[in-house]
Amino acid sequence: MQNILSTHHSLRKIETLVENRTVYGADFAELNIYETYQKAESIYLEFNFPILASMISGKKIMHLENTSSFDFLPGESVVFPSNKKMIIDFPEASQEQPTQCLALGIDAQKIEETINLYQNLTEIKGDEKLLFELQKDACHLNNNPNIEFLIQRLMGTFINNIKAKDTLLDIMIKELIVRLLQTKAKMTLLNETSSLFDNNRMAFIIKYIRENFKENLSVEDLANKACMSTSNFYKKFKNTFGETPVDYLNNERIKFAKKIIRTTNRKMADVAILSGFNSSSYFTRIFKKNEGITPQQYRVSLAF
Repeated sequence: MQNILSTHHSLRKIETLVENRTVYGADFAELNIYETYQKAESIYLEFNFPILASMISGKKIMHLENTSSFDFLPGESVVFPSNKKMIIDFPEASQEQPTQCLALGIDAQKIEETINLYQNLTEIKGDEKLLFELQKDACHLNNNPNIEFLIQRLMGTFINNIKAKDTLLDIMIKELIVRLLQTKAKMTLLNETSSLFDNNRMAFIIKYIRENFKENLSVEDLANKACMSTSNFYKKFKNTFGETPVDYLNNERIKFAKKIIRTTNRKMADVAILSGFNSSSYFTRIFKKNEGITPQQYRVSLAF
């Protein structure tokens, strides 16, 4: 990331201290890098095309229509529909530590093409379709490693203007849109209360895992619940949500384990069992993979 930003710094021109904009263009996408060098409040911004914004450094406070205000921090992203009004505060920006944010604009036709591709990959004959749009509402994504990695690759391709730039951007932007749709699918189903759970097998399985993650579930068990072959179920689940059924199951278990650790003094072996893990060592390994620290280190961190 530092090498990419160094190249950007050698190319940019500073014309204003608040939301100084540098634009890098491509055939069907546009990368904007905004930099703010002083504290500011109530800065208005709006785009006439869909935007994925991602924080690079510093902090913004975002005020959007029909959404509670929220802090926008490095590693996080927000999907903005076109013509979405936003008011932004910059509480920490300075010359020494500017607030930096990128805004990736994508051609609406490219988004529509990729949405159709995603729906073809995830559709199950006879099921109610999962219909997820990027253009309906703003969507705040907290530290999604896959999306963050893709954004860094896109930045490098835009800024360094490498050979076959447009072809590479085409591939990466399609993947980025699919990742966003997969993430939005999971987020939407967390709050879904309609008949979709009864009429779409992937939605039903998400609900089933959330309600039964403490049980000893296998991919074969979940496939049987979905009335699908194991291989077809595994493929459809991963295409729809961007992770394997086991990964999703373990994520639900880790979320529950963190709650137990925060609210009780139980031994880690007990936490593992209560969360659905039948092995303390496996629990520790998955916890560290997901959180970057061990369960015990997580407990210690809560004291500070």
